[in-house]
Amino acid sequence: MAGTSEPGFGDRARAGERRPALSIRVLICDDHALLRETLRLLLSAQPQVSVVGEAADGREAIDRCEALQPDVVLMDTAMPGLNGIAATAVLRQRLPRTQVLMLSGYGQEERVRAALAAGARGYVLKHASAAELLQAIQTVSAARPYLSQELVERGLSLGGAGGVDPAPLSAREREVLQLVAEGASNRQIADRLVISLKTVEAHKEHIVRKLGLRGTAELVHYAIRTGLITVETDAELGLSPTGP
Repeated sequence: MAGTSEPGFGDRARAGERRPALSIRVLICDDHALLRETLRLLLSAQPQVSVVGEAADGREAIDRCEALQPDVVLMDTAMPGLNGIAATAVLRQRLPRTQVLMLSGYGQEERVRAALAAGARGYVLKHASAAELLQAIQTVSAARPYLSQELVERGLSLGGAGGVDPAPLSAREREVLQLVAEGASNRQIADRLVISLKTVEAHKEHIVRKLGLRGTAELVHYAIRTGLITVETDAELGLSPTGP
């Protein structure tokens, strides 16, 4: 990074150099094992960063965060199971000191704002430079917001980040909405979340009322538009966006 003496990703750590005791503790969450391994290698070479764990989906990320208490979570937005945006909402409630930095291949404004509204401290695109990723990690670890330079150049801003979500769904309602959009039945949702059918139906009523939407098709469209699910994830799961 220009103007600082901090090493970039291209610098090799000196032999025998010790990692600072106050290095930033990072957990990596992405459903692609190769990307997790690449990020671990990149970040582990930085003396100011310590990778403390990995997770393959949102549910695992929550469990690992509760066990490891990282400073920063690098969180993918689109993952099967519990996606990154829904997981972020849960983490903000349970671990408010852990900062979430979304690392996504999707830069649509609605998705970015949905992630920020869920509680993410920053948003970086996956094709950003390694140096920018390091800068973003350092920024959010200090509880300061960060938005990928490419998004800023497109006219997005952090104004209103952390403000009122236009669709103020609870973390549980986000989980239910994602499962509905993925085609799960009420019974499947109840079994997955370990709740009663009556509770599932109540959550669905609240979601419909809050969003002002009707029918599964509109809920699916909303879920895709705000990043709760993606067409790619549906295809990987063998689900149809117009399922029951």
